[in-house]
Amino acid sequence: MILVTAANGNLGRLLVPKLLADGHAVRACVRSEESAGHLRALGVADVVVGDVSDPGVADRALDGVAKVFHVGPTLHPREREMGFTVVDAARAKGVRHFVFSSVLHAITTDLVQHEIKRDVEEHLLSSGLEFTILQPANYMLPLKLRPVFERDVFELSWSLDRRQSMVDLDDVTDVARLVLADPDAHAGATYELVGPGRYTAHELGEIISRVLGRPIEVREIDADTYLKAWVGDGDPREFTHQIRVLRSISARYSGHDFVGNPNVLTWLLGRPPTTFEEYVRKQHAAFTDQNRSSPG
Repeated sequence: MILVTAANGNLGRLLVPKLLADGHAVRACVRSEESAGHLRALGVADVVVGDVSDPGVADRALDGVAKVFHVGPTLHPREREMGFTVVDAARAKGVRHFVFSSVLHAITTDLVQHEIKRDVEEHLLSSGLEFTILQPANYMLPLKLRPVFERDVFELSWSLDRRQSMVDLDDVTDVARLVLADPDAHAGATYELVGPGRYTAHELGEIISRVLGRPIEVREIDADTYLKAWVGDGDPREFTHQIRVLRSISARYSGHDFVGNPNVLTWLLGRPPTTFEEYVRKQHAAFTDQNRSSPG
């Protein structure tokens, strides 16, 4: 049995179908009945609903589990507590292997989210569990491309002149799939997962423009504007942790590049990782198909 936490999140939605296709028994842990419904529709019969920072929920989720894939839910204020509690429950339940999706350069502790993941890494290293730590670069996300496809504007909440490395979540979940299939081969490993290229926002905009066949605008926004786009009509006063995370990202990425090397990911995949241009083409095709099939 493999437990996947945050199973309806960015990584979980891609990883769970791959594990099911490989014939693994999968238990999904999510925080809402709505998310549980999405997972059951994918074919997951065993779903635990609850907050894994609650030891009772974690104990129930880990019961009978041999392997764990844990990722903290995006921008959640109890991400550290969730990580600690899942590690502790895994140790108590005799879990064979713990795979933790952390972040590239977790030692950069002026980034709030990185400090949290660094602390969870340390707790896992001290637990006595067999482990593999994945450290992905910035995710290539549909959320960042939708404004471009809809209104020809590419927005980032940090300096447009700083360079960043990125990674396709399909590639990250392909690595997780490999690790979970053969944990002994990856025990004790920490893998930096980085796609090819080191791009400024202007260079990313040029790639998107080439794919779309039309000029686009590249715009810098502040962290508060990005939060508003992320939470929609929610009250910003209820998202104090999230704004701290996003402001720390804006400050760090405006003062420093965030880059890595694709060699490890290439070796693990046994193929070249997905490029940003390939990702944009794939997402634009999906966006176009969706609009064609939408009523009206």
